Amino acid sequence: MKPTRNGFGDAIVELGKKDERIVVLSADLTESVRAAGFRARFPERFFSFGVSEQDMMSAAAGFALEGKIAFACTFGVFATGRAWEQIRTSVAYMNLDVKIIGSHGGITVGADGATHQVLEDIALMRILPNMTVVVPCDYYEARQATVAAAYYPGPVYLRFTRNSVPFLTSEEDEFEIGKAKVMREGKDLTIIACGQMVHHSLKASDILSQDGISAEVINLHTIKPLDRNTILESAEKTGAILTVEEHQIFGGMGSAVAEFIVENNPLPMKLMGVRDRFGRSGEPEVLLEAFGLTAEYIVREAQLLIEKKAR
Repeated sequence: MKPTRNGFGDAIVELGKKDERIVVLSADLTESVRAAGFRARFPERFFSFGVSEQDMMSAAAGFALEGKIAFACTFGVFATGRAWEQIRTSVAYMNLDVKIIGSHGGITVGADGATHQVLEDIALMRILPNMTVVVPCDYYEARQATVAAAYYPGPVYLRFTRNSVPFLTSEEDEFEIGKAKVMREGKDLTIIACGQMVHHSLKASDILSQDGISAEVINLHTIKPLDRNTILESAEKTGAILTVEEHQIFGGMGSAVAEFIVENNPLPMKLMGVRDRFGRSGEPEVLLEAFGLTAEYIVREAQLLIEKKAR
């Protein structure tokens, strides 16, 4: 188990070795976002902006205009909240090669509490034209996503976890931005998840199988652009979709899937996530239980969805 932010930290050093265009900008949280390794290895390509996220995003845009590949790093709540206007106007509108690292996503930030538990970032980023949004499920996928983002055209938002999550992929697995992964095939319903909710969805699938329910599990690591073909094929096969995310149910991954499904193949669907509330302090496992995002809650919602499908 490792935090997905560690995958970024290791990947950015490797990118720095291979490509002198890579620059890293940090906003006072260098160790926390795992950019300290890059700073130590390439100090001439590392820039600290302190508690000035708006300036960091504007500077990242400037670097990109000069041909650099700029990684702007901070907690997701500060990147997408405090610096949203700069991202919108200076980065997305200009369609620049700025890669935004939003660490500490979701409620599992833990004791830092509601002010640091960003639950709105996917929504804020995916509504921006030109913006790509990626939420890796584990350490290895985070490494691959960081490398892929560096050479993916235009701005990219990468969301990483603070807490450790289990390995679900390996460094040999293929990763492609915009291409979802079917982690487990099934025929009775489709569970679509992103980030560490993929792990909990796979656990739920194991439990459901004991009751004779075959649940397909999709790792939708790219929220935008959406892998429409994989989602539609699975929907047509199973006839029901349950989405699970560590984010507000409004405007997040589930909303993106629902928007697509309602226009192409309306079917029974349920969105699981944080339901219109802020986070709170606590241990990650306790918070997942308190917010109804454990495997047992996924199982319950899946069973209810199967019943609705059968009516």
